[in-house]
Amino acid sequence: MIRVALFLIFVGALALGVAWFADRPGDIAITWLGYRIETSLMVALAALAAVVVVAIVLWSLLRFLLRSPEQVSLFIRNRRAMKGHNAISRGLIAIGSGDAHKARRAAAEAHRLAPNDSLTLLLTAQAAQLAGDAPDAERAFRTMTQRDDTRLLGLRGLFIEAQRRGDGETAQRVAEEAVQTSSGVHWASQAVLDARCASQDWAGALAALERMKGDLDKADYRRQRAVLLTARAQTLAETDRDTSRDLAREAVKLAPALVPAAVLAGRQLAEAGERRKASRMLEAAWRVHPHPDLADAYADARLGASARERLERVQALAAKTPAEIEGALAVARAAIDARDFTLARRALEPYVAAPTQRVAALMADIEDQDGGDAGRARQWLARAMTARPDPVWTADGVISDRWLPVSPVTGKLDAFQWKVPLEEIGGRPGPVIEMAPGAAPAELVPLPPAIDDEPSEPDPDEGQPASSLPASPIQGSPIPASPLAAELAAASAPAPKPSEVPAAAPGQTVPEAREPSKPDVAKPDPAKSAAPVVIPLVHAPDDPGIGGTGVEDNPEGLAAPAASGWSGNGRRPD
Repeated sequence: MIRVALFLIFVGALALGVAWFADRPGDIAITWLGYRIETSLMVALAALAAVVVVAIVLWSLLRFLLRSPEQVSLFIRNRRAMKGHNAISRGLIAIGSGDAHKARRAAAEAHRLAPNDSLTLLLTAQAAQLAGDAPDAERAFRTMTQRDDTRLLGLRGLFIEAQRRGDGETAQRVAEEAVQTSSGVHWASQAVLDARCASQDWAGALAALERMKGDLDKADYRRQRAVLLTARAQTLAETDRDTSRDLAREAVKLAPALVPAAVLAGRQLAEAGERRKASRMLEAAWRVHPHPDLADAYADARLGASARERLERVQALAAKTPAEIEGALAVARAAIDARDFTLARRALEPYVAAPTQRVAALMADIEDQDGGDAGRARQWLARAMTARPDPVWTADGVISDRWLPVSPVTGKLDAFQWKVPLEEIGGRPGPVIEMAPGAAPAELVPLPPAIDDEPSEPDPDEGQPASSLPASPIQGSPIPASPLAAELAAASAPAPKPSEVPAAAPGQTVPEAREPSKPDVAKPDPAKSAAPVVIPLVHAPDDPGIGGTGVEDNPEGLAAPAASGWSGNGRRPD
């Protein structure tokens, strides 16, 4: 509306001007080179306007003729560039859809139409990667590194190609060059950090981590720095103890729950005479993450302490987390060293019903040292073979007897965790079969009170070794071969160390143990027996308990235990 009003005002002003000149006619006379020209004012103005219009037209025509070659060239270039971008678009779409042939054809067309376009180089490299042509892809990436706008992209591509062919040295060199080009590139800084950790260059790893500080979450940065400081402190523990102690203390401040840092700092502070600081540091770490190494370091914080003093210190530490099993295990170990077996039994009493491997091993140690009951000790050792596993240092399917800063498989920093192996894939122990209340003792096959170390003679009839179990003290004859005997023979084998147990590969599941086959025997008549029938489980139990077998019947026809034997629940009969 405003534009219409302005246009009307302009037209009206122009009409008024023309009318004003028409109402006031005048003459114009021009004398030049003997010629005299006389005309009116309106005619002279009209002629002047016509001359101006003709001049403008002539100048525009002349300029068009002068600039026509450039305009034609620009038109051709724009048309070629448009075709090149269309070819690049088709190629990128083909790469996304996985059509290698169409992508290579589009890349060739884009290279012909737009050879200097950065997207053409990217399309050529990705099309070669999709087709599996590594040399062509590397040539494209090397061309990118020669340009400022695509240098980092080319280095990234060379890094990936080096990793694909397993050339770690080249990959590391490319990553370091990328870091020098731009220190804010996360992938390059991470690659340099991983390389420094693999070579145990902890100072260089700390410098690489500092470059990544802006890209990491604050908690992740503090944790990774604490792990690197701990690794460097462990390296300097023998050569530069003061620096090692300072690094360990800084690591504890960054990550109080990092057990290796707290253990190292606590031991070094105790050796330096700062026992109170060591105790406070270990107590703080214990509250966050109870661990057997912390208990040992806390007990050793007072140099030259006796076994009884160590026990008192461990009891004080365990009292700070009364619901944790690690406290009970630490007290039991210290009590065994102090020859206080009553206290050791009392500490483990809440866990003997469903023990872990360490609980069963400690109970075997107690039985062996407290009275020398070798039979009970071996029963606990056999029970430890099928008991629930304890937490260990594990990372990427590898079990280690000590903490390591990086994984030996993937090289990942801070990969080792204190946890039960295979816990994340559902490797849980099966349920435990216990004797039902009121059940007759004859329904469960009892374990013998002792197992002889001497192997039995081969069976001449079968041609195979007989069961390694000794003669039954109940019947005075060897226990016949049965699935239970096979299980007990396997359980009596020496236990492998936790660090030697091969862990399942990631993605694999632990096969469930199946119930062993039993001979066809007549089932007891429910009307003649007051004991309930035990429903068989899908898999064999992991922990039948002392003297128990976890089977629902007596396929071998063994007699009930004698008065001097042990019943299925681990108690002497009244």
